[in-house]
Amino acid sequence: MNNKILLHCCCAPCTTSAWDQLKADWDITLFWFNPNIYPQSEHDKRLNELINFAKKVNLPLVISDNTIDFYKETVGLENEPEGGKRCIRCFEIRLQETAKFALKNGFGFYTTTLTVSPYKNADLINSIGKENEKENVNYLETNFKKNGGYQKSIELCKEYNIYRQKYCGCKFSRRPNGI
Repeated sequence: MNNKILLHCCCAPCTTSAWDQLKADWDITLFWFNPNIYPQSEHDKRLNELINFAKKVNLPLVISDNTIDFYKETVGLENEPEGGKRCIRCFEIRLQETAKFALKNGFGFYTTTLTVSPYKNADLINSIGKENEKENVNYLETNFKKNGGYQKSIELCKEYNIYRQKYCGCKFSRRPNGI
């Protein structure tokens, strides 16, 4: 079995718990592709936190050079509530890119840290991941928030001194109730 897994990382806090749950059985490479994060200063801060965490735990990190415009991809979905059609499109964009990179670079599996959040629907994310499987690349279904996974991310952030953001990422999720 090819136990190389490409782990799409939405942020360092969620990555901590996913890494903790995968590290015993998988050869993990972290993957950063988050064109949704606003403003640019927040994007850079989250990326730097992930870079620092990857160094601390000695994990390879790939930073995608795809320059997709998230806001063009979600035109007409600006007023959707958090968890609605805009979020679904956001998950699709990020998981499609992760699956493509996994296929091109010989990973047997890919998955995402997005299922750590108690505010995200793991079943929905997993169904999108399964839809994007490629020949020779499987999506690993997860629910990293289960079995205390979210709480573990809080503990690991304290241990590794990681910044925890207060909103999902896009400018729309910064509004009260995401709308």
